[in-house]
Amino acid sequence: MGLSDLAYGAYERRILRRLDPERLPRHVGAIVDGNRRWAKDARMDLEQGYHAGAAKVDEFLDWCHDLGVGTVTFWVLSTDNLQRPAVELTSILDAVEALVARLSADGRWKVRLLGSLALLPQESAERLRTMVEASPGEGAAMQVNVCVGYGGRQELTDAMRSLLLHEAAQGRSLEDVASTLVVDDIAEHLYTKGQPDPDLVIRTSGEQRLSGFLLWQSVHSEFYFSDALWPAFRRVDLLRAMRSYAARERRFGT
Repeated sequence: MGLSDLAYGAYERRILRRLDPERLPRHVGAIVDGNRRWAKDARMDLEQGYHAGAAKVDEFLDWCHDLGVGTVTFWVLSTDNLQRPAVELTSILDAVEALVARLSADGRWKVRLLGSLALLPQESAERLRTMVEASPGEGAAMQVNVCVGYGGRQELTDAMRSLLLHEAAQGRSLEDVASTLVVDDIAEHLYTKGQPDPDLVIRTSGEQRLSGFLLWQSVHSEFYFSDALWPAFRRVDLLRAMRSYAARERRFGT
């Protein structure tokens, strides 16, 4: 272990000692950005970058679990990513499938896919569904959401479609639905139905935008933007995000 590792270890312990467990987030969202740039900087091919990013998810979950986080939501494949060249998309899907297989087999996490799987190649979508079904149910140590084929606008579109189809099946007219529609009606048809909204959303790679991540659910979330590229994200970077969150006075729009 080098001197820099020792120094960071001491720094991490100092941050941990000052964190109030009661002020930490219970649901953390992560926009895992920077895999391509990391691979380029490391002079590796894109496939290696995506697999390195997927491997970082395992570490991140362990860190969050140690801090008492109950739910973690990762955005690993957007609807925009589906427009990438076929060779690159195949690399991304291979890394995502390997990741979901590991998470589902871990035994500690209840894994759930968020997104429109109908947009994925059919074989890949079916494999992902099968993997997730093998993950633990209630009583798991943590809820882990993996956003695949996800876009915020797509989620809201799917939610409204689901709501209208549900109401039509009950024999209600469009006019009836419009006259009684409330916020909670839409929330009941989101991908995250039954889950708490994220308290903290972290984005890596220095980009300071949400790009549509959990558009509805993040309305009262706190945001933390890290300059680290996702594969290079360290435990100390997460602790800094937690420290920043704990120091804030959440106002929930008031």
